Amino acid sequence: MTNSDLMSPATLSLREREVLTHLATGQTHAAIARCMRLSPHTVDTYLRRIRAKTGATNRVQLLLYALSISSAQTVGTTEDRRATRQVSGAVTR
Repeated sequence: MTNSDLMSPATLSLREREVLTHLATGQTHAAIARCMRLSPHTVDTYLRRIRAKTGATNRVQLLLYALSISSAQTVGTTEDRRATRQVSGAVTR
């Protein structure tokens, strides 16, 4: 997988980008599931979809993909959610 083979992060869903963000921080599938309040099977499904969309064949390639895209695009998904909640008046903690 080369940089030219990588797909734009815009092709990933919001949840796929969140899973990828957690993966990039070194979290295990189980830890990602706990943090996102998902089943480990759902996390595996998201990772399988991300691999299909990016052409990655393993976890290392997914990590390289996550690191190659802008951290603002990857980490921004969580920040965008927090900002949306704050604007709507929802409690963020």
